[in-house]
Amino acid sequence: MDNCPLEEPFNTIKVVMPPVMWRVEDRPIGYLEAVHSMETRVAAIRAGSAGEMVWLLEHPPIYTAGTSAKPRDLLQSDRFPVHETGRGGQYTYHGPGQRVAYVMLDLNRRGPDIRQYVCNLEKWLISILASFNVTGEHREGRVGIWVRRPDGGEDKIAAIGVRVRRWVSYHGVSINLDPDLSHYDGIVPCGVQEFGVTSLARLGVKVTMNELDRAMKECFVPIFGPVA
Repeated sequence: MDNCPLEEPFNTIKVVMPPVMWRVEDRPIGYLEAVHSMETRVAAIRAGSAGEMVWLLEHPPIYTAGTSAKPRDLLQSDRFPVHETGRGGQYTYHGPGQRVAYVMLDLNRRGPDIRQYVCNLEKWLISILASFNVTGEHREGRVGIWVRRPDGGEDKIAAIGVRVRRWVSYHGVSINLDPDLSHYDGIVPCGVQEFGVTSLARLGVKVTMNELDRAMKECFVPIFGPVA
């Protein structure tokens, strides 16, 4: 896992940036607490009083509704708390066993290109999965990263939902390590009904959260630059 595998060399950083602060929580963080912390940090980054940060954490079980969420896709409104959020995307689930990475970067300095930023997040997730010999793939018209099943079907293993405020990014990505996949039954994940949801554990990949965190850090550097 020392060498992060990449499909091809790339580096879209426009200027030399200071190392990104890398923060890992050892306790579940409530969603509203996390959003408040992110918004505070984003404002500080924009003001030049704080540096960029990637924040790794887990949430207690929740459903979140992105800006494109459709009411009909919330199938069990009383199962878990439901939070509306300013990130892009539709309904998704967060909970124990899923690693959430909130990515707060200054895109004004790195290059104000949201499409390229999302593309780089996809490359990051694909590289992380490749660290564990899992082939993750992008699908046009379907947000997130997908893996093929032996029967030819496809399941989602990682999600992307971002927001950009005055060219500072927040929210970010999530990877399913070993969440309770039945918790997704209360929503239509990302509005996609014809495909399933999976995890590294479901794929038979035995990985600890610490090992996943280490891969996430190692694969971040070639794409976004050094971390503190």
